[in-house]
This record gives sequence, C-alpha cells and structure tokens, in this order.
Amino acid sequence: MKGGRAFEKLRKDRSGLAGLIIVLFFLLLAVGVWLGWLGQGWSEASGERWQSPGAGHWFGTNLLGQDIFQRSIYSVRTAFEIGLVVAVSSTVLGAVLGALAGWYSRSWVDGTVMWMKGVLDSIPFYLFVAAVAFALQGQPFAMHLAMIATFWTTTGRLVRAEVMKIKSLDYVRSARAIGLPDLLILVRHVLPNTSHILLVQATIAFVAAIKTEVILSFLGLGVQDGVSWGLMLAESTQEVLAGHFGNFIAASGMLFLLLIGFNMLADALQDALDPRQAAL
Repeated sequence: MKGGRAFEKLRKDRSGLAGLIIVLFFLLLAVGVWLGWLGQGWSEASGERWQSPGAGHWFGTNLLGQDIFQRSIYSVRTAFEIGLVVAVSSTVLGAVLGALAGWYSRSWVDGTVMWMKGVLDSIPFYLFVAAVAFALQGQPFAMHLAMIATFWTTTGRLVRAEVMKIKSLDYVRSARAIGLPDLLILVRHVLPNTSHILLVQATIAFVAAIKTEVILSFLGLGVQDGVSWGLMLAESTQEVLAGHFGNFIAASGMLFLLLIGFNMLADALQDALDPRQAAL
C-alpha cells in the first residue's frame, strides 16, 4: 500500500514525470553505448579540423577532427557508470555506518562514525576530492574512491537519526525482547524502513557524482582513458577563443538536461516517499 501511494503521488507530479522521462532517455542512450550501437566512433578523426555542423557531423568536429556528437553520446555512458558506482557505493556505506551509529548510539561505535563524519565534513569538499584523486592518479578508480569517501556522510547522518527513532518503536522492542540478534533486527526490520531516505540520497549522490566528475575531468584529475563532458569542456576552452562552440554547447547542454532531469525526479521522489507527506 505504501509503495502504491508513493507511485500514485509520483504519477501525478508533472515535473517528476518530466524528470523521469529525461532520465530514461539518457539511460537508453547509455544502454545503446554499452551495447555498441551508439557513439563507437568517438575517437576516430573522421572529419576535418573544426568542421562546421552538417549531415555528416551534427555538432561539427573538434580540433582533431573527431565527431563531437559521437563524443557527447559516448560521454553519457561515462556519466552513468560513474554515477551508478558512486551513488550505490556511497549510499550502501552511509546506510551501514549510519545504521550502526544509530543502533549503538552514545557508544564508541557511534562516536567513531560521527568523528569520521566530522573530519570529512570539515575539509572543503572539492579540495579533498581533488587531493585524493591527485594522490591516486593513475589508478582506475581513484576518482570513484575520492567521491565515495565523502558522499556517504549525509546519508549516514540521516540514516542514524532515522534508526534512533525506529529502534524505540514497539515492534523493534518486541524483536529484542524475544532475543533476536541485533544484526538480524537491523537488516530485516530497521533498514527497510529507511528505504525512502536511501532512494532519495542515492539520486542526489548520482547527480553530485556526475557534476564532480565533470569538474575533476576539466582539471585533468578525472577520466583519463576515454571521454567525458568534463574533458569536452576542457577542450572547448581553446576552441571558444577561436570561435568554435560545438564542444561547449554539446557537453554543457547534455549535462544540463541530465542534471535538471535528475533534480526534478529527486524532488518528486522526496515528496512521494516522505512519511510526513503520506500522513497528510
């Protein structure tokens, strides 16, 4: 019933549906790239230098004669791969640490988790992520680890507060009274009731991961073997001065559409899954 009410609210939210359609459209593009149907010629110099948009190259070509349209499409795959890995990993890590901190509140477990959160939150976000990515430069998942290490803190804080509230409810007290192990109670009875938090936070982390990747790639600390919107924007810094805007328009336009779609979807999910809204 709860899931049905949430879906009904989401279905009636026009901005949420629009966001869902945008996200699904980009997901289909990413699947097409994964299956080898789209964007496979992104690295080929198939045209002349800075060729104007036309039938052969819809967005024109870059300095090396590479097709900008194919590069922008292939970058959708890069965005989804990074977004999925970081969103899932940071949400799971935040859920586990937050649940442990909330269940064992005011103990050394809670103190340790909150200390780690405080340390990470006290460091400027982009400075820390850039430092970790630079220190691990050359490693395939350096950028992912840098983001996961920082993104879990908000999820952990929210899950901790929710678990502290849930563990005082009668059904949890009954489970403890009959001798069920703490881990079993957490996994079976407590964490499922934080799913509304985890789903929204995963969506937010997905968006943050894509934006952070673009910034790091623009600075030369992100994607190394491949192409992304951040690398395309870095290329455009020279091209714009020469009067060529294909890279800039393609990368920034697709990035804007995907992020606005996810933001609208995240807002709609938050409204649909919020228990306080459900009670109204």
